[in-house]
Amino acid sequence: WGFSSPTAGIRANTAWDLATGSAIIVAVLDTGQTSHSDLNANTVAGYDFITSTTVAGDGNGRDSDPSDPGDFSGGQNSSWHGTHVAGTVAARTNNGVGVAGTAFNAKIMPVRVLGRGGGSTSDIADAITWASGGTVSGVPTLSASQKAHVINMSLGGSGSCGTTTQNAINGAVSRGTTVVVAAGNSNANVSGFTPASCNNVIAVASITSSGARSSFSNYGALIDVSAPGSNILSTLNSGTTTPGSESYASYNGTSMAAPHVAGTVALVQSRRLALGLPLYTPAQVEQLLKDTAYPLPGACSGGCGAGIIDARRAVEVAGGGGGGGGGTQT
Repeated sequence: WGFSSPTAGIRANTAWDLATGSAIIVAVLDTGQTSHSDLNANTVAGYDFITSTTVAGDGNGRDSDPSDPGDFSGGQNSSWHGTHVAGTVAARTNNGVGVAGTAFNAKIMPVRVLGRGGGSTSDIADAITWASGGTVSGVPTLSASQKAHVINMSLGGSGSCGTTTQNAINGAVSRGTTVVVAAGNSNANVSGFTPASCNNVIAVASITSSGARSSFSNYGALIDVSAPGSNILSTLNSGTTTPGSESYASYNGTSMAAPHVAGTVALVQSRRLALGLPLYTPAQVEQLLKDTAYPLPGACSGGCGAGIIDARRAVEVAGGGGGGGGGTQT
């Protein structure tokens, strides 16, 4: 429903007539990624940025293997969260199995920053810097052709945006990488959560299939746009602790809303590339998404930003198809 619902979807199914994400790289900063036939062909080399061997759970610290060994902890099963998020960004499509990705010809760069018990601010900040082409001590720097055009962070914690995180985001944006962040699932004002409250990010709230704010979604004046985040089917793994067989499952969360937006950014930028136009700056991307968004048909107490992203309209405008003017439905 998140792609094609006429009242609450992002209209990706019609955007695909114009763009599919080709030649765009989306870094997914998350738990890493499991092997999955709906993802592997669209995955490029990533990195494991977890320094704590206890959190990492893979027997070592930072290395070039971003695979997800499982984040089971304290009686909780592994979530395979990064695999689910990656599928919404760029699962293979028209292959007769599974699900579709928002930008199904884009590439996913798995960057592991979350493990057993979460992740550290310093690891996440280093990952933001590295994925966007910046320099991190002890880690090989990406070339211009390898760096991510978009970073998706379906992660967060309570508190205001700290200097370390903000500086990393500012650096990524200065290198041309758009940063998309989940608003958080506390049914509270997003101003109290990081990195969604940081400057220079696109903060994404979650909506249901009826076009109302999801009951769990954070809200507020710092929300930029909304996207589908309730009952989102995507790639997963069947293992309860360590990886088992590949699978699919529906999850709820602003974590599921953000990759709809990151994928749409990939569609927009791939349209620019295909037409020989310069890529949009992160600020231009954010403004485009806001200008082309449409109003929620359902309720949003507290503020859901400019509305629901409209991938088709955004891609049209990116290709020179006229101004924004969200609110009309075609």
